[in-house]
Amino acid sequence: MRSVIVQGTQRIEADTVKSYMTITEGDLFDTERVNRSLKALFNTGLFADVAIRREGDQLVVRVVENPIINRIAFEGNRKIKEEQLSSEAQLKPRTVYTRSKVQSDVKRILDLYRRNGRFAATVEPKIIQLEQNRVDLVYEIVEGDPTYVRRISFVGNRRYDETKLRETLQTKEERWYRFLTTDDTYDPDRVTYDRELLRRFYLKHGFADFRVASAIAELTPNREGFFITYTIEEGERYKFGKSTINAGLRDLKPEELEPIIVSREGDWYNADQVEDIVQKLTDAVGTKGYAFVDIRPQINRNRETKVIDVTYDIQEGPRVFVERIDITGNVRTLDKVIRREFRLVEGDAFNTAKLRRSRQRLKDLNFFEKAEVTNVPSETAPDRTVIKVEVQEKSTGELSFGVGWSSQIGPMIEASIRERNLLGRGQDVVLSSTLASKRTQLNFSFTEPYFLDREIAAGFDAFAITRDLSNYSSYDSETIGGSLRLGYQITDPLRQDWKYTLKQDKVSNVTSTSRYILDQVGSRVTSSITTGLTYDKRDSRIEPGEGYFVRVAAEGAGLGGDIHFVRGTLSGGQYFTLDDQVVLGLTTSNGYIVGLGERVHITDRFFVGGDTLRGFETAGIGPRDIATDDSLGGVWMLTGSAQVRFPIGLPDEFGVSGQVFTDAGTVGSSDIEDSTGVRQSSSLRLSSGVGVSWKSPMGPVSLDIGVPLLKESYDKTELLKFNFGTKF
Repeated sequence: MRSVIVQGTQRIEADTVKSYMTITEGDLFDTERVNRSLKALFNTGLFADVAIRREGDQLVVRVVENPIINRIAFEGNRKIKEEQLSSEAQLKPRTVYTRSKVQSDVKRILDLYRRNGRFAATVEPKIIQLEQNRVDLVYEIVEGDPTYVRRISFVGNRRYDETKLRETLQTKEERWYRFLTTDDTYDPDRVTYDRELLRRFYLKHGFADFRVASAIAELTPNREGFFITYTIEEGERYKFGKSTINAGLRDLKPEELEPIIVSREGDWYNADQVEDIVQKLTDAVGTKGYAFVDIRPQINRNRETKVIDVTYDIQEGPRVFVERIDITGNVRTLDKVIRREFRLVEGDAFNTAKLRRSRQRLKDLNFFEKAEVTNVPSETAPDRTVIKVEVQEKSTGELSFGVGWSSQIGPMIEASIRERNLLGRGQDVVLSSTLASKRTQLNFSFTEPYFLDREIAAGFDAFAITRDLSNYSSYDSETIGGSLRLGYQITDPLRQDWKYTLKQDKVSNVTSTSRYILDQVGSRVTSSITTGLTYDKRDSRIEPGEGYFVRVAAEGAGLGGDIHFVRGTLSGGQYFTLDDQVVLGLTTSNGYIVGLGERVHITDRFFVGGDTLRGFETAGIGPRDIATDDSLGGVWMLTGSAQVRFPIGLPDEFGVSGQVFTDAGTVGSSDIEDSTGVRQSSSLRLSSGVGVSWKSPMGPVSLDIGVPLLKESYDKTELLKFNFGTKF
């Protein structure tokens, strides 16, 4: 062939077209090579149509270029934001339009709607022709109604009833009260996750042979709902047998690690506990200088005796180092905010336990919708691994407004604005205010979690508080001031905090004739330093089920200012899970304050009652003026509580739980020079009662009924305590 002629190009050079072809000028005409050239040009995705024909000694190639996308728009989407749809679509503005890519994006958008429980959704792509071979691409979306889960059934369950198993799943059956969640819409990915939740539930309770035989979702004939049926095989329930350690590392003594194995022979087998022991063994072995370790639990089940022996096999793991950490998806959050949560850095010996802990720390930031942490082999060296971090950011700003009522401060209005990831630096800033009939409060706080790029949390607070204490002590209290804070972890469970506070307290609007109150009128400035240690081994700081905590703090005032004292406080708690979702909590709080060369001011004394001793009013116990019945507070106090929290039979998503409690407390003397006109007794007060708590969509609601069992004749009691708050 003498020449190759290219026709129909607009943006693409003729030489570019020729470069994709397998037949060139000067070659003999070959039908097979022409066909390969035709396929190669189509596969580029640049052309809507390609034709090749022979005209004498010339080869004519005629092409029709695919248009360029000018803009992509979505119409009809209300339930899913345009940003989410755009991120799901592969086609972008200023890329080449192809029908295959459009159909692929339509499928991805439909999958996104199905994951949100809308199987009736339809997507129709339309193009708007523009000049210069450009197009606008519009996806017309009809979202349809949600496809709810009508019924969840189980086949093969003997040990647990269907109600209990449904509570284990994240997917829920359709109910009118689930209007604030999408858990009752069908999502195949969620069903897959539910299979794993079922497996974990049974393995936690000793059913080591459990498996999910099938999970079938059937669409109803009217296509408006799904029936989900799980076929399960529970198997037998096993108990722990012997737990041993097989140490394959030189100079590693198994007896030093045995205290970590908390499972006891005869207890029901618990796979979660085994995993927790593996984690703790990995940490313990790592602290002894073994960087490369692989711990695998060897499970030996005896089906006749229903006993499982566990051997923790500790061997040297592969010598792999971290080459680099790649982070993607963070548009706003700085890389260093993510990197500083990692227990591994470039060059470290790779450790799976530290990788899991890093993943959990990253999720605990609560900055991301998704935080995936994986590791892949390096392409440069066999003894290197690359840690890949993929995050999807979410909104970290919070604006709330609330109204409510409390038996302690009356009707109230709350407003706050908060940003937990200021400028993507991980800093936390809060401005909040409370307006109530008996309290007005304004707070501003700022926290830098990594001060000077070290794991030290530093911050400051500014506050102004006005309290109406006329019902208890016949005066108003005004406090204005600020504080500087510094805190750091000494070990994982042990934390130390420091705080410097400068504030002014003012006692005014005294309506009492009590000389003990009148002596306190005026303003006083307090300059104090507080340090505290917290040892926390609870499984959760919000709703603990197991573990304990201890806090001890000391405060000294007198570095300037008018007030001089030393105060010490001690508090702690122990929690026990008695049964599924039944938790016993034992808590205590103690305090003592000593004036240095002066009497303790009334605003610094301890007042007990209300939240701290149910069955009694706020400041309901302790020293009291005989003549006016005003509460004067004490220089020491002691409180304790035993409470059992339990479900009351409603579904978990209702967030309703009941409690029975017994509270005890006492308050010491009021540190008054002449106490002849004061009723005071350090006798123990005791109350008992029941209550109910509701984590409502409108805010927390609690109702407690407390009956005093031991009290003094002058104490102020309160049978009913009710708190309600809402944020929207």
